[in-house]
Order: sequence, then structure tokens, then C-alpha cells
Amino acid sequence: MKKHIIYYISLLLLTTSCSLELPDDKSSVLAPTLIPTVFVEGGTFQMGSTTGYSYEQPVHSVTLSSFAIGKYEVTQAQWKTVMGVNPSTFSNCDECPVENVSWNDVQLFITKLNNLTGKIYRLPTEAEWEYAARGGKLSKGYTYSGSNTIDDVAWYTSNSSNTTHSVGQKIANELGIYDMTGNVWEWCSDWYGAYSSNSQTNPTGASSGTTRVLRGGSGLYNPQNSRVASRDNRTPDYRIYDIGFRVVFPSEGK
Repeated sequence: MKKHIIYYISLLLLTTSCSLELPDDKSSVLAPTLIPTVFVEGGTFQMGSTTGYSYEQPVHSVTLSSFAIGKYEVTQAQWKTVMGVNPSTFSNCDECPVENVSWNDVQLFITKLNNLTGKIYRLPTEAEWEYAARGGKLSKGYTYSGSNTIDDVAWYTSNSSNTTHSVGQKIANELGIYDMTGNVWEWCSDWYGAYSSNSQTNPTGASSGTTRVLRGGSGLYNPQNSRVASRDNRTPDYRIYDIGFRVVFPSEGK
């Protein structure tokens, strides 16, 4: 119980700039609605991989503006506070990531969250996701987000017991972001498409498509699918017990 109390107090302290006016029946769960974020200073990085799957190529130069990204995956408590229900298969774990949510479901959540907070949250682009997972300007070139040893940073097929786990239990990456490798796959905003070899600035993915990008692997996937360059995709209405998300919003500075 003490651990839970400290966790929620820390969420509140990290987001004191966000003020919500919720109905009385939700006032007791205010803290989970406040989403702690990590500032990611913009920069240029090499996106993709020459040693992974063919659809991670070609490696190309990407320049991004600064942004802020969720320190953790959006939790079941946060989803319930905004949406009033919990769709998760592995429920009864407020600190676990929400899952079993489609890309379309997430858009509705973000719309309601923005109305509550007055902020402009959104899903990360695929490029923003990979840059943050790599550690941004502090990157040490790790294979996974924060380490070359996957057990240090991720819940994946060999250690997850085929279930999700409370966010923030593994080691954070260079920027202080947790669980960008493993636990649940994370939706990105982009339509899925082939990479271009051209240098890009703030890319937003393919102009159209039939599937949306997923990143990060999950507790049901192996290390190869959990590398920072690994990518997957599903249709926007697809739901399953190992897909969740985190949010970003544009940043005006640290």
C-alpha cells in the first residue's frame, strides 16, 4: 500500500502544471489522470537498422523538433479515469499499462484527455518514438531502450510470465523513460509504410495506408522484436492484450 501511495504522489508532483476539473465522483482518482512526461531535446539521428529486418531499411537521417513524451505507458488507472471503463485483459492492476485498445480507441481517449487537461496530447510519430527510445541526444547506442541486456529494461517472452507488469519496474533509458522495450506494443500516429532513403525533418509517415505503426515489442515477444529499430503494424481497429500506448505533446522547452 505504501508503494502505491508514493507512486501516485510522485505522479502528482511531476505534473503540477496540469489542472483538471473532474466530477466529484472522480476526484479521488485525480492523480492517475496526470501524465508525467520527459523532455526530449530535438536533434538528428539515424533511423532504422542494417542488421534487423528488411523493413527497417534503409537507414536514413531524421531531424526532430523538441517534444515531451510519457515517462510511462498509459496505465489502466489513467484510462479508467478518462474513459470510465477498463478494457484491459490483464485488469485489476491500476499501475499496469492499459491494453486491448485499438488505435481508434486511443484517439477517443486523447480527445477526452485533452478536453480535461487543456493540453494537446497526441500519439508519437514513429520517428519521435524511435528517437526517444534510443535516448535522444543522450543515446549510448543500445540495442534495446536503455541497455544491451534486455532483462535490465524489459518484460518480454522469457521473463513476463505472459502477462503485463506495473510500469516503471525496470531500468529507465538514457532520458529517464521506462518500458519502451517490452511490456506492451505501443501505437504510433503514422500510417505504416516503407522508409525513404532521403533525409527528413519531423516526418509523419506514409500519407495513407491500411495499417498503423506499432513499436517496442511486448511481454509476449522475443528480443529480436524488441529492439529500438523494430517495427510492426496492425489495422486501426485491431485490439489485443499486448498493445497499449504512450502520449506526447509539443514542448516549448525544458
